[in-house]
Amino acid sequence: MRCIDELHMQYPFAGSRMMRDLLNRQGHHIGRRHTRTLMKKMGIQALYCKPNLSKANQAHRKYPYLLKGLVIQRSNQVWSMDITYIPMAKGFVYLFAVIDWHSRKVLAHRVSISI
Repeated sequence: MRCIDELHMQYPFAGSRMMRDLLNRQGHHIGRRHTRTLMKKMGIQALYCKPNLSKANQAHRKYPYLLKGLVIQRSNQVWSMDITYIPMAKGFVYLFAVIDWHSRKVLAHRVSISI
């Protein structure tokens, strides 16, 4: 545990995999899971920048949700568009579909290799 603490001070960005490799180079043969368990027990985590996915960009315009409070009572009242990415053996394709919200039926669809 002392070695893990010393290595963490030198490499604060090291996770359990890198820490395992550093320990193995020093002659301490230990697995990644055991390294992770010891790091968790010691309260050590790798330092890295977390993604800022939840922060809204002020430059982007906010659009109002027009269907709020709307009761959908019949077909063809509200449609939606869905674009799905489908991985294939050699690449991928896109599936575009127009869906009726009331009946949940696909009204139209198209498969393409580009958007």
